[in-house]
Amino acid sequence: SFYEELLSHGILKPLTAPIEGMAVKEGSCNYMAPQGISSVVKYYLNQSAGADVFYEQHVTSISLRDGKWEVSRKMAPPERFDVVILTMPVPQILQLQGDIVNIINESQKQQLESASYSSRYALGLFYEAGTWIDVPWAAQYITDNPCIRFISIDNKKRNIESPEIGPSVVVHTTVTFGSEYLDSDPEEVQQFILSHLERIVPCLPKPASIKCQKWRYSQVTKAVPNCPGQMVLHTQPLLICGGDGFTRSNFDGCIDSAMSLAEAVKSHL
Repeated sequence: SFYEELLSHGILKPLTAPIEGMAVKEGSCNYMAPQGISSVVKYYLNQSAGADVFYEQHVTSISLRDGKWEVSRKMAPPERFDVVILTMPVPQILQLQGDIVNIINESQKQQLESASYSSRYALGLFYEAGTWIDVPWAAQYITDNPCIRFISIDNKKRNIESPEIGPSVVVHTTVTFGSEYLDSDPEEVQQFILSHLERIVPCLPKPASIKCQKWRYSQVTKAVPNCPGQMVLHTQPLLICGGDGFTRSNFDGCIDSAMSLAEAVKSHL
């Protein structure tokens, strides 16, 4: 039903562009988001009956105050809430300060600590409108390069090629490269990725701008055990955590966790 709804509103469309080297599982369907994956999130936020959404709020600590959760943030005063749901990567839950440190019991802590993630870098190359990238594929999985695992001509993959829109190229590094260079100088990492990219796709034109992003918690390699979808840390008031760290890193995993979280919060209310 989630896929049907998103497809009917054009938020998702079937992936039809040629993807070289992609492992296709029998019976599975692949989709793409023409306006980017953030459009899926924005669609659901717009369905939320007037919820106020605040971006870039860096939560630093969570403590109990007068039967509510006091949430402290960087660069902003603390606020109090009746219910707090945490869906950040599991290691970041364990980095939070305040009463939450003692509220997470030893058994839960061991479960949370056993979750693991791969790390990688993502590189974006952005071009002026009208630039032509002459390759026969929309995306390609690379198997024989120590640095690069995936390259996507993003507008081609999304079927939105247009003379008015500048193309962009997205590059993901291998997991091995990501973990090896995780704390290296970003400038050096960027140059290293670009040098490998030039060998794989020598015909790439010079981009107008480049962005290199460190992705410390890329994909879940081992989910939190024995907690399908969510974990209740405290009941009165409710403090609960979920996300792909409790399922798996794909859209189905996110839906499973969201449904599990919604049921837990509903039963609490």
